[in-house]
Amino acid sequence: MPPPRLLQHPWMDADVSSFRDQVRRYIEAEMAPHLDGWRRAGDIPPAVWQGLGALGFLLPEMPEAYGGSGVSLAWQLVVQDELARAEVPAISAVHSIAAHYILAYGSEAQKQRWLPKLCSGEWLAAIAMTEPGCGSDLKALRTRARRDGEDYVIDGAKTFITGGANCSLLVLACRTGGEGAKGVSLVVLETKGLPGFKVGRRLEKLGQHAADTAELFFDGVRVPAHHLLGDVEGQGFGQLMSQLPYERMLIAVPAVAAIEQALALSVAYTRERQAFGQTVFDFQNTRFKLAEVATTAHIGRSFVNDCIQRLVDGTLDHEAAYMAKCWTTDQQCHVMDECLQLFGGYGYMTEYPIARMWADARVQRIYGGTNEIMKDLIARGL
Repeated sequence: MPPPRLLQHPWMDADVSSFRDQVRRYIEAEMAPHLDGWRRAGDIPPAVWQGLGALGFLLPEMPEAYGGSGVSLAWQLVVQDELARAEVPAISAVHSIAAHYILAYGSEAQKQRWLPKLCSGEWLAAIAMTEPGCGSDLKALRTRARRDGEDYVIDGAKTFITGGANCSLLVLACRTGGEGAKGVSLVVLETKGLPGFKVGRRLEKLGQHAADTAELFFDGVRVPAHHLLGDVEGQGFGQLMSQLPYERMLIAVPAVAAIEQALALSVAYTRERQAFGQTVFDFQNTRFKLAEVATTAHIGRSFVNDCIQRLVDGTLDHEAAYMAKCWTTDQQCHVMDECLQLFGGYGYMTEYPIARMWADARVQRIYGGTNEIMKDLIARGL
């Protein structure tokens, strides 16, 4: 099902449309046929991301000087839209988030060292914030980086890290100072062969089975002090907060893509499936449910398109981004449940996409800041 074209925005120009078509063709040919195997394996081979990088699809928004195409963030959101439509988990979205911290706060030497490898897909990046005793409350994180001469020595643990098992580059939120937000810094680790760095369990999840999600452990890990992001310690919390509008859109856009895909699948199935001498679509309840889903899809697409335009224009405020993340993911979960019901018993079978999409959707209301936190942040601005 192609993305709706009913409400146009300036960011949807001919170049973006052509780019979308190229991305979709690549995903359909090179990724979608392998997804079942990747789900069983529990991850997507890193070489796959090199294929995206070779075509300029991995980090198109990065400046040309660092290996990107220098286009707007809308191009990355188009990639995430198409990946979500094909049920590909958001590993490259996390990769983009990590790259943006380096772009925004890294030194020129750091950018030159790391960003070209991230753009090409030679290296896969992850970001490690969540800890076993610290979820969305990043002010309470305990992983510590202690300065020792020209190095930081890092001890601690992280959990629920998307891409953690395969990453070559890790942006680590850690404590370099005292308690609270002022003691948090971001330090970059090159993980391959790094003494003291250990990937723990690959966690078994309800959904998102093709995404490797891991525990990470740091036992006396030594990292050069010049891998700190920013000029001085203690800037990490502000750095994390500054990127939130874009990060929320990396969740909201795939939520709407999934809603649209669920609608297309449900319309096709109910028009074919026979029950009591008629198609399931012919029942009034089915038509009403699908009408509600179509309305939700239209409102959601209109909302995120407007947010993308404002993001490109530099006018997307934090509250609107919180609203987008919260509302679209709440609706995503509701729509998946309604659509799965229309498939009857087949909807409960994982060979049907709607069952997988139902399971994949649930985490959307949790990661990237829980929806309860989103509502609290929205309320603070009232």
